[in-house]
Amino acid sequence: MQINVHGKDLTVTDALRTYVEKKIGRLDERYNLQALSPATVTLSVQRGQHIVEVTLPFNHLVLRAEERTDDMYAAIDLVADKLERQIRKYKTRIHRKLRQKTAEVNEAAQAVAGGAVSANHAMGGAETEEEEDQPPELVRVKRFAFKPMTVDEAILQMELLGHNFFVFKNADDGEVNVVYRRRDGSCGLIAPEG
Repeated sequence: MQINVHGKDLTVTDALRTYVEKKIGRLDERYNLQALSPATVTLSVQRGQHIVEVTLPFNHLVLRAEERTDDMYAAIDLVADKLERQIRKYKTRIHRKLRQKTAEVNEAAQAVAGGAVSANHAMGGAETEEEEDQPPELVRVKRFAFKPMTVDEAILQMELLGHNFFVFKNADDGEVNVVYRRRDGSCGLIAPEG
């Protein structure tokens, strides 16, 4: 996996670059990420805090992690640990879905053969770690009409609503975009490629 390391108002030394490549590269070795595009690591220092931001493409998803500490190397360690937890969580969900499908097929085959067996029995007992790692429950769906607006109007609308993000149709290109509030108080824009 290719790893692009760059500094934001910071010179990235060879030692830092090597340490980042070692820590993030270890994730690729452990989980065989097979990323088609490179991982991006941004190192910066703001208000005395060392900040590491990582964007990692993984199985048609994009994992993102950020850590802030008083030491750059500690921040790199923490962000690598956070990414590893995200990867394990994703893989656990995938494996759980595969086991559920296998159990359903086995149960259906048993029912056809005349002896239905419960999925829990077919799987060999109760789940352990998976029960703790349930995906969040969807409790509300909100629908609204997209009004074309500029990025500045969308930011203003987000602030007026008191939200951390706002989805809108960009008046400049007609695409659906998202503006969001960053941890440092500034705003970001998410827009489709192309």
